[in-house]
Amino acid sequence: MGQLREAMKKRILFALFFLLIFVTKRCVTQPHACDASDPNAVNYAFCNTSLSYEERARDLVSRLTLEEKVQQLGDEAKGIPRLGVPFYYWWNEALHGVSNTGKGVRFNETVPGATSFPAVILSAASFNTDLWYKMGQVVSTEARAMYNVGLSGLTFWSPTINVLRDPRWGRAQETPGEDPLVVSKYAVSYVRGLQEVGNQEVNKSGPNRPLKVSSCCKHYTAYDIDNWKGITRFTFDAKVTAQDLEDTYQPPFKSCVQEGHVSSVMCSYNKVNGIPTCADPNLLKGIIRDQWGLDGYIVSDCDSISTYYKQMNYTDTAEDAVALALKAGLNLNCGTSLPDYTQKAIDLKKVEEATVDESLIYNYIVLMRLGFFDGDPKQHPFGKLGPSDVCTDDHQNLGREVARQGIVLLENDGVLPLSQNITRKLALIGPNANATTTMISIYAGIPCRYTTLLQALEQKYGESLTYEPGCSDVECRNASQIEAAAKAAASADTAVIVVGLSQSIEREGLDREDLKLPGFQEKLVMDVSEAAPGPVVLVIMAAGPVDVSFAKNNSKFGAILWAGYPGQDGGDAIAQVLYGDYNPGGRSPFTWYPQEYAEKVPMDDMHMRANACASFPGRTYRFYTDKPVYDFGHGLSYSNYSKVIIVAPGNIFIQPKTSHRPFNIRHLDLASESNQVIDVSEVNCKNLQFELIVGVKNVGKMDGSHVVLVFWKPAVAQGVTGTPNIQLVGFEKVEVKQGEAESVPVKLDVCKHLSIVDAEGKRKLVAGQHTLVIGSSSEQQLEHRFDIQLGNAGWGEGVMSF
Repeated sequence: MGQLREAMKKRILFALFFLLIFVTKRCVTQPHACDASDPNAVNYAFCNTSLSYEERARDLVSRLTLEEKVQQLGDEAKGIPRLGVPFYYWWNEALHGVSNTGKGVRFNETVPGATSFPAVILSAASFNTDLWYKMGQVVSTEARAMYNVGLSGLTFWSPTINVLRDPRWGRAQETPGEDPLVVSKYAVSYVRGLQEVGNQEVNKSGPNRPLKVSSCCKHYTAYDIDNWKGITRFTFDAKVTAQDLEDTYQPPFKSCVQEGHVSSVMCSYNKVNGIPTCADPNLLKGIIRDQWGLDGYIVSDCDSISTYYKQMNYTDTAEDAVALALKAGLNLNCGTSLPDYTQKAIDLKKVEEATVDESLIYNYIVLMRLGFFDGDPKQHPFGKLGPSDVCTDDHQNLGREVARQGIVLLENDGVLPLSQNITRKLALIGPNANATTTMISIYAGIPCRYTTLLQALEQKYGESLTYEPGCSDVECRNASQIEAAAKAAASADTAVIVVGLSQSIEREGLDREDLKLPGFQEKLVMDVSEAAPGPVVLVIMAAGPVDVSFAKNNSKFGAILWAGYPGQDGGDAIAQVLYGDYNPGGRSPFTWYPQEYAEKVPMDDMHMRANACASFPGRTYRFYTDKPVYDFGHGLSYSNYSKVIIVAPGNIFIQPKTSHRPFNIRHLDLASESNQVIDVSEVNCKNLQFELIVGVKNVGKMDGSHVVLVFWKPAVAQGVTGTPNIQLVGFEKVEVKQGEAESVPVKLDVCKHLSIVDAEGKRKLVAGQHTLVIGSSSEQQLEHRFDIQLGNAGWGEGVMSF
């Protein structure tokens, strides 16, 4: 009996020991400054929460030695033990979910994974700003929960908001597509979702606005080439015209700062017109800080300062490089150049200590806004968040919803949605049919789970489903498995082929050289289609577009879907679209080019506008002059929608800012007021905003969603070259039940949305007849013409007539 008691005692002690370990692991907290247990904290002004963030930051910097200061300028900030300031990892990533790509995030048994949303390019295809905002809220909630248990930082270097200039860019999956307006709206929505601490904080001025987490818009600017035919981002000099810079490359960053109120901007590796972006005082101090009014810090891409002297040979020494960066307005270095060489640069009189102080103040203000200097994180408004707030059902359901809303139906002759009554036996084929890590794209963390398309369809079909990969991977370097795939299709009622790309083909550091399906994938698709007795559905899982003309022009293919990289539950989302459990409404966020585009357009040519003399067809839907495979905005539905314009302007009268001073008008047509070009800086833009209201009716047989796309064709402006063929100026997504109608308001700003850019990079309004086009080429289009005219003398501001 005594032995039994002793054994029971040991078991209880053993259990208590492991329980203690478990509790200890779950109760780990992030190191924090201004701890209440520190008797000195009450004497530090930087710990006094009644002071402004700037006052507190200045006090902290004033207490530091030069040696301590320079050690805070890298992403691994060393901390100041004597002041109770802990080490801090600045580098955290949250492109489409909390990611352990950066140094500050890790997963363990306490938090084994986080919600992994689709790649940004697919989320963008939803054209749903509310959805993008909700994504940001979920990601920041999970980030705060992880921070509270010591598994994350609070400064996230996301999102990527470079315009997708070229379809071959390996980082296409990180971007919201090719249109500056869509990219801008995505940036603003996602950043606000990440940063905002309740709606009541929106009206506070930037430096006084608390942050849930800190967001960073990157990579500034004209950055969209990684490694193409030996040309790398570390040495590339982007030759960009003032016109292209103003209306293509800069708008997303400007919107991110001025409308999204982002708290950080990251400068890129490349040069722009001969100067490294992180060393350009005009781009950093001049534009981001002074013109746009950034409330936050500017950080370099990782080790980009070292590229000045190691790869670009732009400076002779490391000290010259750090001096250039600091004086240009850089505040933080992802890497070690600033911590390693700044003190010597100061000793050599290449840069002043006051410049370092200024940088640190910007950096610390952001940490103050995050509550990093407010003591115990548990006392913070988000202090109650913990592991149970990560990977919740609601969060994962939102991830699935984002994927469903983004999937684009490119072709459909009535084959979709599939019916199990007709398709009793299904063949699922292709190297991406059972994809896992491919679905979550790059800059992903560890997902809560995976649901592949194979897993989703097995639940529907069981033994009636035949699966053959056809290729061992997407590179598909041999055709040995194609025969088995064709045989499987031959005995099925319907074949679904899932092909495309993966991170082995397109990713950071790896651009494509063509627009074809890799290896023997096209042979796989064609052999399977020829063997199949019934209809074939082609699913493309890829970020950048591929040339699928061979399938588009083949009647054997009843439907084609683009699924991007659809996130952790992407397989379930695709299956729901295939079977009509979800009515697709996504729109392509980029142009689908033919292979000929890659053969005649050099990727390192940064021009956007077409040039007939150089046989250059232009880039993106705004300037491309050849015939695409699919247009930007293309997307079908299982329903049909009719539209009508309910409210639109007839005449817009513009006035100079000062009624006593006439416009400085460039007279291009002396016989008429039309074609007169007025600089936007001279225009009184007040009250030059209006709502276009479009009625949308669902005349199909299913409830669904419809994206109202509003394009603009500007009036001809003689003397101003390079105006867009057409340009998106507004969009809204609306849910419309079968047989019902909805009114959709689209807000437009005349000076912002209806201005063109001249060769000098100046925005202009053009007097004359303009056209609004509602709808993409894949749907019913409506046109509305209106005039922009010079207002009557004496009017103080612009007016409109409807």
